[in-house]
Amino acid sequence: MPSLPREALDNWVEQWLETNRECERNGDWKPLAEFYTDDATYGWNIGPKEDVMCIGKDEIRDVALGLEMQGLENWVYEYQKVLVDDRQGEIVGFWKQIVNKSDGTRDEIYGIGGSWFRLDSDLKIEWQRDFFDFGHVAYMFGKLIETGDLSEGMQKRIERSMAGEKLPGYYPLGQAPAPIW
Repeated sequence: MPSLPREALDNWVEQWLETNRECERNGDWKPLAEFYTDDATYGWNIGPKEDVMCIGKDEIRDVALGLEMQGLENWVYEYQKVLVDDRQGEIVGFWKQIVNKSDGTRDEIYGIGGSWFRLDSDLKIEWQRDFFDFGHVAYMFGKLIETGDLSEGMQKRIERSMAGEKLPGYYPLGQAPAPIW
């Protein structure tokens, strides 16, 4: 874990946030893949049974930023606070998950969500771990189903999951190929 100049990290954060906002506007998060090392890992827990772990820049682009974001084109992840540790080259960003509904209103998932990053000496992400309250996520998707505001893409994702389709990057709890922490 390299010590990195604070100014370089602050500049990285601004680039990340602006690229993230642009990806949200376009409904395509794949351009964020350019922030990762070729062998980076990106993971998160999705409840009491499974973890998701993507290994390498290509899988991060195709799965974490591609397949996993399908159906979330009407969502934004507004960063509320970003903490920078220049001694360890780590950044933690806290965000809200906000859905733009078909009637023009917005709703958000209650609870805290965030991303924890470690950067290498070239200011590329070595690993990222996301965290969020899975119970509140499930509740919100239930509400969106009830009101008819669940996107078609998300409906298809849920159908695949309910049918038992094996999704790439999904592992039984504790069996991901890199630690979730």
